Amino acid sequence: MDDTISEQVLSIVRPAAIEAALLASEEQTCQKNDAIAAPERDLEAARYAAQRAQRQYDASDPKNRLVTGELERRWNQALQRVREIETRIQSYTADEHTVATPEEFAGLAEQLDQVWNSPHTDANLKKRIVRTLIQEVVADIESSAGEIVLVIHWKGGLHTEVRVPRRRRGYNNSHMDKALVGAVSLLANICNDDLIAGVLNRNGHKTGRGNRWTKERVTALRSHHCIPCYSPENKQANGWRNLTEAAAFLHVNPRTVRLAIEAGELHAEHPLSDGPWLLNRQELMSAAAQRIRQRAHSGSRRPAMPAENQNNFQFSST
Repeated sequence: MDDTISEQVLSIVRPAAIEAALLASEEQTCQKNDAIAAPERDLEAARYAAQRAQRQYDASDPKNRLVTGELERRWNQALQRVREIETRIQSYTADEHTVATPEEFAGLAEQLDQVWNSPHTDANLKKRIVRTLIQEVVADIESSAGEIVLVIHWKGGLHTEVRVPRRRRGYNNSHMDKALVGAVSLLANICNDDLIAGVLNRNGHKTGRGNRWTKERVTALRSHHCIPCYSPENKQANGWRNLTEAAAFLHVNPRTVRLAIEAGELHAEHPLSDGPWLLNRQELMSAAAQRIRQRAHSGSRRPAMPAENQNNFQFSST
């Protein structure tokens, strides 16, 4: 059993174990009292029957040996019944020292830490301890909070509520790359979850468990990190555009925008190497973007600058 899980279980079990132990002590005492009360009622009835048999024997005519013999036999049976019940009650009383007191039960519960953390305690014993203390566990999913609500019903009637994060497909705390989360956050501005999954797979990215990305797994990742989903309204409001849409906004060729980005004239986001470019509307309305637009519309091209060590080629006719 994992150490972190063991500590969580122990922190839950420890206080409940003390309460459950006290309730178990009270329950055991009640069971013993009930076990003694029933024979005592039987003993009272048996003594009454023996006394009645004695009275019938005393009132009989000694000369009628047939009647007195039968009444004597019944009286002896009643007395034997009384002795049997008295012996049973004595056995219960003799075993009284085997009943643990509430203090002894509480002491055992307080030693739970030692038993649980002992190097000689294996996982099977820990499971037995939990099964001994827990009657049932009722689980419910709270989708709005992204949690699983566990209600633990302890032996003795106590209840404990525990909330644990709901595991989502495609998400793993220990293996999820923050850079990948950032890339999904950017791509969600212009792509739906299905397209994002395709881009992630095309770039060779896997989920925390080594699986391929699907629409459902991207949705789970976004939900966990509170990344808004794609919608045309949000895209329009935030002003994000891909390379083709940015070129249409400037009325130039997409290659022109791409060359301007590579030359450092325009700023763009490129979260994944084999994925779309993202340009914001503010960048497309900047002075640099307008200069690129005017240059493309005027048909002018940057003159090639001769290198200092370039030789001139002389043409001659013969």
